[in-house]
Amino acid sequence: MKAISKYSESASSEERIPVNRKHKFQLNFKLQNFLSLKALIVVGFLIAILPLILGVKFATLAVRETSELGRTMNSEVFEQTKTIRQVLQKASDIERKAKLFVLLSDPSIRQPYELQSYESVRASFKQAMNDLLKLHVDNKIALLINELSEKENLIYQHIISSDTENHPNLPIDEAFQSLRETSTTLSREFEKHVDHQFNEFRTVSEALERKLLEKGILYLAFSVIFILILFIIVSRSIKQLDVSIRRLEAGKLDEPILVSGPMDLCELGKRLDWLRMHMLELEVSKQQFIQNIAREIETPLERASVSAKLLASRTGDRANLTIPEISQSLLGNINKLRVVSDELNRYCQINSEPEIKQLKTVNVKNLLKSILDSYQDQIQSKFIKLKTLVKPVELTGNEQQLQIIIEQLISNTVKFSPPSGEIRIMLRDAGKYMELEIEDEGPGISHDERLKVFEPFYKGKNVANPGEKQSSGMGLTIVKEYIASHHGTIEFLDARDEQQGARVLLKIPFSLNSD
Repeated sequence: MKAISKYSESASSEERIPVNRKHKFQLNFKLQNFLSLKALIVVGFLIAILPLILGVKFATLAVRETSELGRTMNSEVFEQTKTIRQVLQKASDIERKAKLFVLLSDPSIRQPYELQSYESVRASFKQAMNDLLKLHVDNKIALLINELSEKENLIYQHIISSDTENHPNLPIDEAFQSLRETSTTLSREFEKHVDHQFNEFRTVSEALERKLLEKGILYLAFSVIFILILFIIVSRSIKQLDVSIRRLEAGKLDEPILVSGPMDLCELGKRLDWLRMHMLELEVSKQQFIQNIAREIETPLERASVSAKLLASRTGDRANLTIPEISQSLLGNINKLRVVSDELNRYCQINSEPEIKQLKTVNVKNLLKSILDSYQDQIQSKFIKLKTLVKPVELTGNEQQLQIIIEQLISNTVKFSPPSGEIRIMLRDAGKYMELEIEDEGPGISHDERLKVFEPFYKGKNVANPGEKQSSGMGLTIVKEYIASHHGTIEFLDARDEQQGARVLLKIPFSLNSD
């Protein structure tokens, strides 16, 4: 129980390793998404339409500002024009009333209502001038209004003092003339003021138009430069991919494939480089395969030839062998050749189209349990202790190939485990991958043999226990190809501290579309 507890704690700590690195992985994943070709296309599209959006926005603001300015100016000019017309009209009325009042210079013939009428017109004139000053008119116009008020006041003083006996004799005609001239000057200055305001409005409108054009050109230039840079980056990456694919097509596998640019294109370059390495491995494997199969067939053929010669001659050193013994030797070698032939046919069907299409969701936990149940007799016959830490795991793949992979690994583990040994099995979810780890207490695999064991017909230094059936030498080769068809990996690891034996780690992605 202590051993199981210690083993469980070790397994749990291993399962926590991906969790501790989760935030870093998420950050790298977000950065890769941001620097991907899809993200660059979206950013390029946004920057392409950004000048149009900003141009429309600035044009809208400029039109709104110009419209508001024009509306304000028109309102001010309208109010000023209306008020100054009232002032000029009242000034004309005052002049007329004053002249009538002066003409009736004899107080005996004057009527009280005439003075009241004059006072009323004068009050209206004063009110109109006050209203005009409240409109914040130009200083020059304000001075003319004050001058007009003073001249009107001068006429008023002359009219009021005419009722007294000792009133001064003022030049009334000059006063009326001066009032008219000031009114005319005021009208002329106001016209200049209106022209000046409209000129300012035109200047402001032209400045806004120039500013809008300059901003539009600036944003358009920025957009063109950015799109040009994006085009150069993507074109360079696509050109590198094209050159790499042409090299692969021509069979030039010596140079590594390097692609720079967006993250997804770089990832595609890495996959092409993996394909290049895989093609190199296949080429080397093909040569080794041909050599090994020639050597594997040569031995039983030679033995069969010797047996056939013994049957034919029945002489020599082995003349004492009986015909059944010689026949049995022939049958054994023929069966050996048949096993080799079957394994070759099976190896040729690994990447066939029908097998690739047979994909479905596989419950690996149940599959592992059924395989372990089928090996219970062998496990119990060798008194092997079995410890498992199995988590529910499902993935998309070929169920028959996955079964063969796990069966071969379990078969080797049971075969090379010593009597009363221990086998430890862990099945876990490792993020985007399923991980199956199997350990035993057998002789293990040396470092220099860890890659060779996957070669066809390779016979390792360590042999199975006496009495165990010898394999054809193609088991792990087929396992490796099945794992590659699922985009997975398999590797032999060093044994844990204070332990010995073989330790194999199988990693298969949950989906064949996973990286």
